[in-house]
Order: sequence, then structure tokens, then C-alpha cells
Amino acid sequence: MTTTIKQDDLIRSVADALQFISYYHPLDYIQAVGRAYEREQSPAAKDALAQILTNSRMCAEGHRPICQDTGIVVVFLKIGMDVRFDTAMSLDDMINEGVRRAYLHPDNKLRASLVDPPIGVRKNTRDNTPAVIHSQLVPGDKLEVALAAKGGGSENKSKFTMLNPSDSLVDWVLDTVPSMGAGWCPPGMLGIGIGGSAEKAMLLAKESLMAPIDIDELRTRGAQTPIEELRLELFDKVNALGIGAQGLGGLTTVVDVKILDYPTHAASLPVAMIPNCAATRHVEFHLDGSGPAVLTPPSLDDWPDVTWEVSASAKRVDLDTLTAEQVQSWQPGDRLLLNGKLLTGRDAAHKRIQELLDSGQGLPPGVDFTDRLIYYVGPVDPVRDEAVGPAGPTTATRMDKFTETMLARTGLIGMVGKAERGPVAIESIKKHKAAYLMAVGGAAYLVSQAIRAAKVIAFEDLGMEAIYEFEVVDMPVTVAVDSTGESVHKTGPAEWKIKIESLTQGR
Repeated sequence: MTTTIKQDDLIRSVADALQFISYYHPLDYIQAVGRAYEREQSPAAKDALAQILTNSRMCAEGHRPICQDTGIVVVFLKIGMDVRFDTAMSLDDMINEGVRRAYLHPDNKLRASLVDPPIGVRKNTRDNTPAVIHSQLVPGDKLEVALAAKGGGSENKSKFTMLNPSDSLVDWVLDTVPSMGAGWCPPGMLGIGIGGSAEKAMLLAKESLMAPIDIDELRTRGAQTPIEELRLELFDKVNALGIGAQGLGGLTTVVDVKILDYPTHAASLPVAMIPNCAATRHVEFHLDGSGPAVLTPPSLDDWPDVTWEVSASAKRVDLDTLTAEQVQSWQPGDRLLLNGKLLTGRDAAHKRIQELLDSGQGLPPGVDFTDRLIYYVGPVDPVRDEAVGPAGPTTATRMDKFTETMLARTGLIGMVGKAERGPVAIESIKKHKAAYLMAVGGAAYLVSQAIRAAKVIAFEDLGMEAIYEFEVVDMPVTVAVDSTGESVHKTGPAEWKIKIESLTQGR
């Protein structure tokens, strides 16, 4: 029997699905984070988990993005061989039109993050097209669609290796995960692809992340295959590393480990690993010719009953009167509430600033970093009465190469971003007695509630990478690197790895 799928049904279904996943976490993920919150013993990690859970509920209620990085769209299509399309467009064009409509939706505009070409001018496509599309012909008369919006912070931590057949895959994973830092925003999932060829292993790893979280069910019933045994082993051993939520040290780094495998050459063992972040976004639907897909919203009653609250020990900071001496008084792990004017800038802005300084032109008019902080962010455009859309931090390590320039030549005394800093940045922070503050990745909408006004002051052509000036009220951050160079992303996981070993031995 032949099924006919209309052009607009596919376009509308893709657009609706991308809007849906922008503000609804998969319920299995958010409940897994809820269980992790109940188990967590690290105060810093527990606070980060509370922010993630609170942000998730706020986004579900307000229909705004979970994360400011609304991702690159990845689509897996299984096309029944008895399906035909009533369309004048190609399959890819229909998918991309759905992406365009979703990302430009006036009630919930999503951030356009794609640039083309990937080298050279890297101009923003402005509508987040094109999607990355994988198509497979299968028996049947339906079109099965699995799509995800994959954030750059987690995608950038993708890993691949060609092991010898006799090498230990477990050892490679345990050596590799710590090297990924926290820029992938744990707690999340690890997707692992084993076998095939190099590109097949990567595809398997990505596709595995579409599967539901079921590690607790697997443990309860017991492993029945070598792959299931491997999943349980990796889940336990990765969490025993003590990396924890946002890399601050704690009991839960991953809420599941997914593995797909494929036959491979006798001389090879290709292994790919791709993490999913705290803003994991994916959904599956099928079309059978009866109309567009219908997606049922989850019930808010199923969300964990967790509400983040400001720590009683948090210190309010006036950014408009901030001094270097105040910055030098901050201690690692201090929780701060930022108030006042906060400048922003990320990759493209930093690159342009360095070029202007090197050319002797200096900073653009109206941009003065003297005794100021910079926030690494590319916000979502505002809708309705918002000052700005979701505006969570981006991965700070990408700015490490610019840190010395910024601290030595602009008067900057501190930075705000996501995850750890590398050795080059830490050395520069120590040299200039500056500080690095961490905001929680995966809590973008919650963070945006602290931003009461926003305006572009330079580099408007860079879109979301322009320099903004935010007016913030009680924006929550944690001192991650102090003026002596001590980093909580080193001390926290090291401390919790030892604690977890002690807890395990005490059972």
C-alpha cells in the first residue's frame, strides 16, 4: 500500500517538533536529573542541578528555550519504500523549510547559530539552516523522523579513535572523559559508536543519543548482552571520576551511557564518543499520510519538585563600582550575585577586538572594559516584553587564547562563562590577579531573568556574537578561578573522586 505525504505536513511537523524540543526537556532526562539531585552530596553540584531543574520547568511553562544555544539541527529519516511525497521540493528542502519556520517563529524565536562557509568569513545564515540530514530507505509505508537540536558546547567535545582490536575501550573512555572538561555541560549522556568505519562509528554515536534513558531499568533487570554489560560498567566508572554537575565535583556526571555497534574490519576497532548536554533536545515522530505529527506536551506534574533558591551565603557585587581589590578578595567557590552593567563578548568579538588592538585602532567607540567584567554569551533574541531571550554562558575555554590580550590591554578584571579554564588562561588570570566566574550551563532562561535591560554597543553585524551591555540584577555566579589561579574545576573533581572511592569501599 502506498502512502502519500504532503509537503506542508512534513514542513509543519519539523517546525513544530523543533519548537517543542526547544522548551520541553525529554521527560526521561529531567526525571533522571531529579533522581541525581536527590542523591547528590556535593553542595556545589546540588546547586547547579537545582538551577537546571528550575530552568527546565520555567521553559516548559514559558515556552522559551532551555539553552541560548538552540543547536544545529540533526535529522535521522527512515523512509518507507512505499512512501511517496506530494511536493515540488526536495526532501532536504522540505526539512530545511521546517527548520527555517521553527527558528524564525515570532512567539519563540530561536537563536541562529550556523555560519557559512565554515572557514573564512563564517557568515551567519540567519535562519539556522541547513540541517544535517541522514536518510535511510526501509520497508514500510511510513516516514519515521528522529531529530535533535545539538548544542555546540557538547558537540565540540566529540571524540574518535582507532583502537587496536586488543585495546581496552573502557580505558580509552576513562582516559578521554576527563580531557573533555565540563564544556559539554554535565550531567548528560554519553553516546558511543563501536565498529563499522570511521564515519560509521561517529554516526552510531550520534544516533545512540536519540534513545530513551533506561540505565536504572537495565540495572534492575540485569545485563543480557555484552553491550549492556559495557553500558553499566562505563556508567559506574565514569561517574566514579567525580567530575559531577558542571564539572564542580559530585556523584553524577552522566545519567546514561548509550552504545550502538556495527560489524567492523578484523584489523580495526573504531570508537566514537559524543556527549549530550544538560539541554538535551530530541524527539521522534512518524508520518503516515493522515496529516502533520501531533506532539503531546508532558505534564508539569511529572517534573521534579525542585526550586532553586539563592544561597544564604551569596554575596552581592556592584559591577558599577567594582575594583581590582574586591576581585582579589573573592575565594574559589564563593557564590556571587552580580548587579549593574555587564559587557558581553564571545569568539568573533574577541577576534575582532584583538585585530583592532593589534592594528592600533583601539576598541570601538562606547566600549570600555576598564574595571569591568565580560560575559561570554550569545543570547537568543527577545520576544514580547523580554529585555533579552535566554542568555546562558558559552564555553569559556574557546576564549583562552584571547585572555592575555583582554587582561593586559583593555583594563578587564574578570570574566564570566561556562565550565573550566585551560592552563594558558589560568596563568594569565593569576598574572593579572583577575578572576573567572562560572554561570550554570543549561540554565539559560533562569539566567535571563536577571537581565533587566540589554543593548548592542558594538559589532552589530555579528548577530548573536555582537557586544551587548546588560543591566543585571542578582545574576548568580560562582568563583571558579580566583586571583591566585586556584580552579574549582580541578579541586572539586579531585576531591569527589576520592570521596566516591571511599563511599564505594564502605558499602
